[in-house]
Amino acid sequence: METTAKEKISQEILLKAFNHMMLAKAMADIYEENRSITKYVHSTSRGHEAIQLAAAYQMTPDDWISPYYRDESMLLGIGFEPYRLMLQLLAKAEDPFSGGRSYYSHPSSLEEDKPKIIHQSSATGMQAIPTTGVAQGIQYIEEFNLRNFDNNPVVLCSFGDNSITEGEVSEAFQFAALHQLPVIFLVQDNEWGISVTKDEARTSDAYDFAAGFVGLNRMRADGTDFVASYEAMKTAVDFVRTERKPMLVCASTVLIGHHTSGVRREFYRDEADLEKHRAKDPGNILRQHLLEEGVDEELLKQITKKARIEAEEAFEKAIQADDPAPETVENHVFAPTPITEETGTRVPAGAAEKIVMVDAAIHAIQELMWKHPEALLYGQDVGERIGGVFRETVTLGAKFGNKRVFNTAIQEAYIIGSTVGMSAVGLKPIVEVQFADYIYPGINQLITEISKSSYLSHGKFPVSNIIRVPIGAYGGGGPYHSGSVESILANIKGIKIAYPSNAADFKGLLKAAYYDPNPVVMLEHKGLYWSKVPGTEDAKTIEPAEDYILPFGKANIIEQASESETEKGRTAVIVTYGMGVYWAKEAVKSFEGRVEIIDLRTLIPLDEKLVFERVKLHGKCVVLTEEQIQNSFAEAFAHRITKACFRHLDAPVEAMGSLNLPAVPINLVLEKEMLPNAEKLKEKLKELLNN
Repeated sequence: METTAKEKISQEILLKAFNHMMLAKAMADIYEENRSITKYVHSTSRGHEAIQLAAAYQMTPDDWISPYYRDESMLLGIGFEPYRLMLQLLAKAEDPFSGGRSYYSHPSSLEEDKPKIIHQSSATGMQAIPTTGVAQGIQYIEEFNLRNFDNNPVVLCSFGDNSITEGEVSEAFQFAALHQLPVIFLVQDNEWGISVTKDEARTSDAYDFAAGFVGLNRMRADGTDFVASYEAMKTAVDFVRTERKPMLVCASTVLIGHHTSGVRREFYRDEADLEKHRAKDPGNILRQHLLEEGVDEELLKQITKKARIEAEEAFEKAIQADDPAPETVENHVFAPTPITEETGTRVPAGAAEKIVMVDAAIHAIQELMWKHPEALLYGQDVGERIGGVFRETVTLGAKFGNKRVFNTAIQEAYIIGSTVGMSAVGLKPIVEVQFADYIYPGINQLITEISKSSYLSHGKFPVSNIIRVPIGAYGGGGPYHSGSVESILANIKGIKIAYPSNAADFKGLLKAAYYDPNPVVMLEHKGLYWSKVPGTEDAKTIEPAEDYILPFGKANIIEQASESETEKGRTAVIVTYGMGVYWAKEAVKSFEGRVEIIDLRTLIPLDEKLVFERVKLHGKCVVLTEEQIQNSFAEAFAHRITKACFRHLDAPVEAMGSLNLPAVPINLVLEKEMLPNAEKLKEKLKELLNN
């Protein structure tokens, strides 16, 4: 697309841009002059100021932007003063973005008079998916008239050029082009990726690369010339605001500063390269343009001088600001949830017929979607044609239509990461990864973006989502359809994990997950969906009423030892979840009155209080899991139980799970040998109880 906006830019805007450029230069110079004070790693916008300011000046408070770590000029342009930026530079308590937790130019903002900014991470290119999720959410809001805007919102996602080679960026481009989302991908191309040159890193620039994404409009811009940049960004923003279609802007820039304060230009760049870049300093180019337009040179000198004074005063003030209080370090890991008590009717009066687990989930989602227009469901094959490969979303597509229940491509990263943006604009995305074995491409988004969002945005952006994950072995599923992944997930701080073992718990937990403002992974055992695995008939239950909600972090004693056996010290407790519940229920039949079973129901948060109480009472414990046991969640929990209950134990706490193999074999004989079962557990209990 060619730039068509050729109207004269007002002198007011040109002088505003010059002032911001001089501020950015003064700030960079002050940081460099005070390296012992600016000790935390940071990048500056030197060489990128023109395109960043040109983009910033187009934005309205209805818009959303995702700056990357070099975009301080963009932040200046949308209204953040040097002092507030410096509070983050120096990791001060009043840092408006993260409260002293994140790097310079890693913003997040909900300020009413500015464009909104979701949590920004350092991982290059990873902002593409969450930000495209914002655009996806805005399109949904417009489709269903959920909110009125003063201006059609535009979403701007900013990158450095070398991040475009990341695979997750392509997932975002693909989704934006396919669904024609109102997003601008602004690529600032300075031809360097730390010490990697463009020739070492890529076959083309972002403009040529984007040609492969049919439906993604594109244009080039001289990102060092403010006039050209302003015209280009006005064209791009006006197009997206009016046409509601995506646009990529490839802006050529220069890198005048260091890559970061810690990776300095002299490490890898020669003087000839530096001189080539300095020759296109955006501040000098704009200064020359203003002089040619008749602006008095003395005025420009005064602007430059005042900018330096303003930056110095802001820096001195920021130095004096307080550091965060140590006791705040654990704040905002999770947003407070309103769901703290079990409420509603678990067993409705007169109900007799039991339902399978998969139907409990379908009914819960159906009830939620009828009630809440902001709820939507997407993932691979979840749409109307088959309703999930396990029929776990069947009927929902037909009832709610393909704007609320729809298929995606095979893009686990996008499916998971887009929920960041969807949540930020007030939606509640329910998404599905088809098999636990295929969650790994989405782990990056889950860790880098989702889990850290509340903590690093200082509570502004908890990600409210539900990620459904069919999990576990179910008889010959083989090495890529039978895996357990809860230990990997439990290692991620900042997410919640449910693992229901029956229909009633599933429905109650899913309702709780919906009303929880935090990210939730629902682990759903495929072998329990339909109770087709022998011994799992009890996974069917009477269906709870629509109002039933089961809070996270509340384990359930599903089998109690007798009081007399307990008093004799002849009892033990099994702590388990998922399929382990049914192995345990079968195994304890051989030890009447001697074994208690606790179903954890959720792994994060974990009901340690109940477990510790019961282990202290019984003195013996087995933690049972389907996972490979070594270095597992179960093994770690067994250690914590030992530490908390040591004085009350009659024997070491045991952890029991699968053999330590890299995958579940497809052959049923080998699968059986690998996995725990009731018989193996019975032998373990016999050994423990007779000890």
